[in-house]
Amino acid sequence: MREDDLLMEIPVDVDTLPTAWREAGVGPVAVFLHGIGSSRTGWRPQLTGLAALRRCVAWDAPGYGASLPVNEPTFAAYTNRVAELIAEVSPGAPVDLVGMSFGGMIAQYVAATHPQLIRTLTLLCTSPKFGLDGTDPVQWRAARLAGLDTAGSPGAAAPFILPSLAGPSGAHVVPEAIEAMARIPMAGLLKALETIVTHDSRPILSGITAPTLVLVGAHDTETPPAYGQAIVDIVPGAKLQIVNGAGHLLNLEAPAEVNALVAQHWEKI
Repeated sequence: MREDDLLMEIPVDVDTLPTAWREAGVGPVAVFLHGIGSSRTGWRPQLTGLAALRRCVAWDAPGYGASLPVNEPTFAAYTNRVAELIAEVSPGAPVDLVGMSFGGMIAQYVAATHPQLIRTLTLLCTSPKFGLDGTDPVQWRAARLAGLDTAGSPGAAAPFILPSLAGPSGAHVVPEAIEAMARIPMAGLLKALETIVTHDSRPILSGITAPTLVLVGAHDTETPPAYGQAIVDIVPGAKLQIVNGAGHLLNLEAPAEVNALVAQHWEKI
């Protein structure tokens, strides 16, 4: 491999405001939106593994890492920030949008309301509605707030939260996930928690026109395969791929398979 190719795969942090990001690669742009307990560093396997195909841009969500918070805890506010970021990193050209968990929820709204900005959509470990299994949003949020109060910070809470999200062979990725969660300011996480319980994209999913791939770990208990199927049932032409052996930390647990599936999805268009 040439030295230029190696340099291309080394992630670079861009701490602009209001939204900061980490990027690697050159060429057409792919934008990555992390989950509620992660940050831009949580996409390491994708930024390095897909840099030969795309300029991979992984944001710090509003209020996370080095990014400024949104004014209101609404999906519309997060969606607008994604649209602004896309306009900055890929002016005049649509991007390949990849969203994980909470980021996958945001990505659904972006694809439905800003179709001109999206070339392809890839959703990992996410849902078309919060509490699709009957989880009470008030009780869920209260339990997480209590846990954060006890721990004192997202970083301190991470070792107690993240191990249960990994699949049966995923313990080795937990330290990297903890590192990504440690970058979250408390205020940013609280606003995301307030937002996520309002999620219900089902009324707009049929309007998504971008080719859509949904990936889910076979052992994901947070957003199980049935949740991915619920998205596929509504989004026209969407495809579901279940990744064996992986849990909710899918992109870290099965990076080679995830990267291959994402690359195939991009190349089919």
